[in-house]
Amino acid sequence: TAVFLGQGREFARCRVGMLVWAEMLKGKRVIVTGASTGIGEQMAYHLARMGAHVLVTARTEARLQKVITRCLELGAASAQYVSGSMEDEAFAEHVVKEAEVVLGGLDMLILNHVGNSYFNYFDGDVGHVQKLLKINFLSYVAMTVSALPRLKDSGGSIVVVSSMAGKVGFPFTAPYSATKFALDGFFSSLRQELAIQKADVSITLCILGFIDTGKTSAMWTLLIRN
Repeated sequence: TAVFLGQGREFARCRVGMLVWAEMLKGKRVIVTGASTGIGEQMAYHLARMGAHVLVTARTEARLQKVITRCLELGAASAQYVSGSMEDEAFAEHVVKEAEVVLGGLDMLILNHVGNSYFNYFDGDVGHVQKLLKINFLSYVAMTVSALPRLKDSGGSIVVVSSMAGKVGFPFTAPYSATKFALDGFFSSLRQELAIQKADVSITLCILGFIDTGKTSAMWTLLIRN
């Protein structure tokens, strides 16, 4: 399933869906990546309100400690964290193994983390593209490979947070956009393969519109100037 989230009726449907999910997610064991700030942090809080067991991960340990404290205040069945960089494939796999240890299994994998990039003309830096592919794409694949046996056992779900930049090539986002197109291709294909195999694992690709952040504002300023 691909979900496009924007404004108006689509957002209203999303809110209704969250209410339906509240009972479904109670007691479920969930990993949320990129959860120290922004969308990942807020997803962790929503899951906490629903009574899920939450394992969050990101680079900044101090921020993650605050997030799990808030999750427990909001009603999470349990809240744990693992800090590290998704540039390291071994760490990506370690997060899933840690979920097995502290949660006793896994019901949902929410992949949301992204590496730092720039909004400007592509400068020809192939190394930057390679680094971004490791974080924004290959670590998603590594975590999925590690999580699939556990998700097949639980009849679980994979949620991939992507972007309109993975559907349409916008200017000034070439490296970032390339990684998001890769997510779409890989997980859309994998979804069909799992269906053919009759594996009880769902994959949802969330296509987010522009979010009101400093980076988005900088991109639109650059567009206007040019």
